[in-house]
Amino acid sequence: MAIFAKSNVPQFSMDVYQNEYLPEGGREVNAIVTVTATGGGTVGSAIAAPVYPAGGRPSAAVAIMVDCSGSMDYPPTKMRNARDATAAAVDTLRDGTHFAVIGGTHVAQEVYPGGGRLAVADAATREQAKRALRRLSAGGGTAIGTWLRLADRLLSSADVTIRHGILLTDGRNEHESPEDLRAALDACAGRFTCDARGVGTDWEVKEVTGIASALLGTVDIVADPAGLAADFTRMMETAMGKEVADVALRVWTPVGTTIRYVKQVAPTVADLTGRRTEAGPRAGDYPTGSWGDESRDYHLCVEVPAAGLGQEMLAARVSLVVPQPDGSVQNLGAQGLVRAVWTDDMAASTSINPQVAHYTGQAELAQAIQQGLDLRKAGDFDGATAKLGRAVQLANVSGNADTAKLLAKVVDVVDAATGTVRLKTRVAEADEMTLETRSTKTVRVKK
Repeated sequence: MAIFAKSNVPQFSMDVYQNEYLPEGGREVNAIVTVTATGGGTVGSAIAAPVYPAGGRPSAAVAIMVDCSGSMDYPPTKMRNARDATAAAVDTLRDGTHFAVIGGTHVAQEVYPGGGRLAVADAATREQAKRALRRLSAGGGTAIGTWLRLADRLLSSADVTIRHGILLTDGRNEHESPEDLRAALDACAGRFTCDARGVGTDWEVKEVTGIASALLGTVDIVADPAGLAADFTRMMETAMGKEVADVALRVWTPVGTTIRYVKQVAPTVADLTGRRTEAGPRAGDYPTGSWGDESRDYHLCVEVPAAGLGQEMLAARVSLVVPQPDGSVQNLGAQGLVRAVWTDDMAASTSINPQVAHYTGQAELAQAIQQGLDLRKAGDFDGATAKLGRAVQLANVSGNADTAKLLAKVVDVVDAATGTVRLKTRVAEADEMTLETRSTKTVRVKK
């Protein structure tokens, strides 16, 4: 029996959902791996956990990047709302958190505290930061890569456990090349996580979602600037709830087995396959970012060697690790096993696990929305109707009510069950952008 003690670190657990049975000659194994972290609760003594510094909470550093380009003055309330939202985020900082505010145009400028350093949050520095925000004004272009690089320099100057960024933009990244932005993202990936928000409707969805994806953060649209303060407060509250940084999903596979893909499938769809870093013989690490009190689902698909009836094998072993400064890793104690068993029982081998089926549909839903909106923009209305109709059908089957509501603002739904829809002739730009931005948000399997 495990002995439990009070601790300020999360307890990680892992559950695997799969149909391990394969028909003769079958080679593809699918599994949904659910990882749950319960922060600050009771932790079994057998589970290794990060040791926090004195004070009992993980140390954190946050950089808030505010778009100050000329377009933020149209309408003038947008800049005022951005200042108010940043002030609300500063007020939400936990005492002792290192922080900085960056004003972003075609260059990045330190708004507070300045001097290439970070402030430490307390009543005095929060007030100083809010006074500095009053000097923010709009003017200039947009080069987001410079904002990210400055955030990285500032965040890396602090010896902290959690490094996080919040980025707000209202326009397109017109004053640096896509290659420059990609190079900045590559340089920052794995060094800090970053939530990205687009305000208004003049920004590029794929650009902003790409930033959040590369830096393992969340993305959303705030169509009405008046909603920024509430959104920034929620983001900062979530950031302050993070307990462990740089958690990686380590997947080991036996000889002859190939990993086809590893995807996060809840709460959003994110393909991690290309982010693998080698971790020893037949093992690879897939980054998941920072964790607080939360649960996420991952879809693992592996190809195993063919085997005879009655044989079985371990197809993959999944664990959670945190890299350490000395190059070692800390194992967080949670582990899941993915199995393959060959059988001539047709009922067993043809059954699809409900979790796997659900998330396969959710991934298809996200793809159908994105493809449908791209086809609509390209003028292929028949293709767009087919894709968005399929999205309506998938949202209906899976019970994804939020996505169904967003789809209904872009198409007239004739029959959700069959995916019969008609494209609306007039669609508000904010509605279309909201659907695209939130297309990767998923719902969990109905119990």
